[in-house]
Amino acid sequence: MASAFVFASLSGCSSPEPEQAPAPVANQVTVKDRTYSPASITVDVGDTVTWLFDDGGMAHDVVADDKSFRSPLMTSNTFTHTFTEPGTYTYHCTPHPDMMGTVLVQG
Repeated sequence: MASAFVFASLSGCSSPEPEQAPAPVANQVTVKDRTYSPASITVDVGDTVTWLFDDGGMAHDVVADDKSFRSPLMTSNTFTHTFTEPGTYTYHCTPHPDMMGTVLVQG
């Protein structure tokens, strides 16, 4: 009887499942450590690029040099833009002009 009690007591004790890291988002650029990573990304026409803002409370934005897209100034969250025309799109961060990136859109 005692062994049944011990077994019943221990049967509910198991290690919790390790948390799975979120799956990477296709065509994602991370905004962290005052950089865009990757600094250059290649996508196809119709693809959406997601910028993930994660720089410890430092505010950044994503501003296309040709003014075709612009995110708000953010400390966290995401910004997305769908590219409908082929070309090379350069962008920068308004408060940190040394932060620059490129999206190459293939037709």
